[in-house]
Amino acid sequence: MRIGLYTAYWPWFSFEEQVALAKQADEGGLDSVWVAEAWGQDAATVLGRLSGETERIGLGSGLFQIPARTPAMTAMTAATLDVMSGGRFRLGLGVSGPQVSEGWHGVSFKRPLARTREYVEIVRAALAREAPLEFHGEEFELPVADGSGLGKPLKLLVKPTGPVPIYLGAIGPKAVEQTGKIADGWLPFMLSEEQLGAVKAGGRDIDVAPVVMTCVHEDIAEARNLARPWLTIYFGGMGAKAKNFYVEMADKFGNGDSARECQDKFLAGDRMGAAMALSDELIDSAAITTTPGGLEERLADYERLGADTLLCMPFGDRPAIVEALVSANRAYA
Repeated sequence: MRIGLYTAYWPWFSFEEQVALAKQADEGGLDSVWVAEAWGQDAATVLGRLSGETERIGLGSGLFQIPARTPAMTAMTAATLDVMSGGRFRLGLGVSGPQVSEGWHGVSFKRPLARTREYVEIVRAALAREAPLEFHGEEFELPVADGSGLGKPLKLLVKPTGPVPIYLGAIGPKAVEQTGKIADGWLPFMLSEEQLGAVKAGGRDIDVAPVVMTCVHEDIAEARNLARPWLTIYFGGMGAKAKNFYVEMADKFGNGDSARECQDKFLAGDRMGAAMALSDELIDSAAITTTPGGLEERLADYERLGADTLLCMPFGDRPAIVEALVSANRAYA
């Protein structure tokens, strides 16, 4: 198992932290560093800076939001970051959720599976540069048929250093199954044996790379408290009352009651109550919460489960956690 670093997005990590931790991870030999986006800081700009601040480490978007960019724009960005980093870029994509897609980007969340499938196909074709880009699907059409009539197929001007691996963030059963058929990597939340079996059934040699909060403190209760703010946002507020992918995942892990109580209190405006509604079992199923001495064993749990690359999002003394991850990664090498 390889170990990488996940630096999320502002304000969870400051820009200065993202740069400093990426440099530390690069110097220590970690596999990769990933940057996310929500409805604030974008990932591409930060990754562009990190490409110049690091030398060897892989750089990943975790994730670029599919509704935020046309497939061609994503191909342009991926090719640019690939060239700037000397071939170190990994393209992570996700449809986000209906609140962000429709409320922030103004893009319908209908048919997310078809939209993802066609999006990946177009991005791959654009990056391959084998012919001018042309696509006629249910969700995308290039050139458009009902435009001025002056559109023409074009070929990407930038030549990537090689194939850019495409990772998908997928949670629902059908999305996970599709990921196993079309992606090079998968960025799961709350990895399970059932999900792992579904994604492996797709037949591709896929990099299973779960993103896991890594909360370290001398007091295990305080380690769990470090996880509460992030998990509260995701179980409580990411999605609508009747449709929250994270709550559905918690339910599959047997912790649905805790997740729903968190959601109810969050939506009622009780942020503190929502955080405290998270049970120890739910927190431990969604995050690594440990003392410093127990970190390596918790990392090993993911190797035994079947992770190929573990992307750790550190909470606590972040430089110290990255140092510990570097030591653990050397043991796996």
